[in-house]
Amino acid sequence: MDFADLILAVAAGLAGGAMNALAGGGTFATLPALLALGLPANIANATSNFALLPGAAASAWTFRDELSPIARVAIPLLAAITFAGGLVGSLLLVLTPTETFDVLIPWLTLYAFVVLAFGRRAAAWLHARVTIGRRTLMAAQSLLGIYGGYFGGGVGLMTTATYGLLANVSPRDMFAARTLMLAVANFAAAIVFVAFAMVAWDRCLPVLAGALAGGWLAARLGKGLSPALVRGGTLAITAATTIVFFVRAYG
Repeated sequence: MDFADLILAVAAGLAGGAMNALAGGGTFATLPALLALGLPANIANATSNFALLPGAAASAWTFRDELSPIARVAIPLLAAITFAGGLVGSLLLVLTPTETFDVLIPWLTLYAFVVLAFGRRAAAWLHARVTIGRRTLMAAQSLLGIYGGYFGGGVGLMTTATYGLLANVSPRDMFAARTLMLAVANFAAAIVFVAFAMVAWDRCLPVLAGALAGGWLAARLGKGLSPALVRGGTLAITAATTIVFFVRAYG
């Protein structure tokens, strides 16, 4: 890479790490940059996943003292479910043609936006009528793990939406659990992507360095943010990235 490409890679990592720490969706900063640097979509996604892993881990470590069960499901159990799902999802990506992957991305991000936008009202309506059990949350977590291993883009956003819908947890209150699950899914996928030689290391390392710094700094800043600000930022990021991927796939 030349100097301009190096700056782009580091800047994308900084933005992606910060986004993951604050609202999720860091892949939406790193994946377009890696595509611009000439990588095929599936290789760019695998490289992005690995590059964001240290930043996600740094964020999870920063929030470690805030970890608590989600809807009475222990964090170690949720992490184990996420790890297994991440392995399955990353293996699916290895088997998915690049063309199919490109078509699926915008619909996955659209789902995240719709659930997050209406999740608060849906959660209130749902909790007034039914009781969500532990099995429902664990099933949802397994799907989040598969999605995180397969694509990863917006998995933090989708986790925010899902926890709000099923467990009635505010975006700020789920910072710790969400960032940990993101790191676990990334770690599981990284094992598979490295094993199948899907990581472009020359692009990955500068993005990784930026993401590590961005994730740590944003996680420190995020402790002082209000839930309303986090929710608004999450919605804006989801809407913008959904439009971008629809234009890219169908424009």
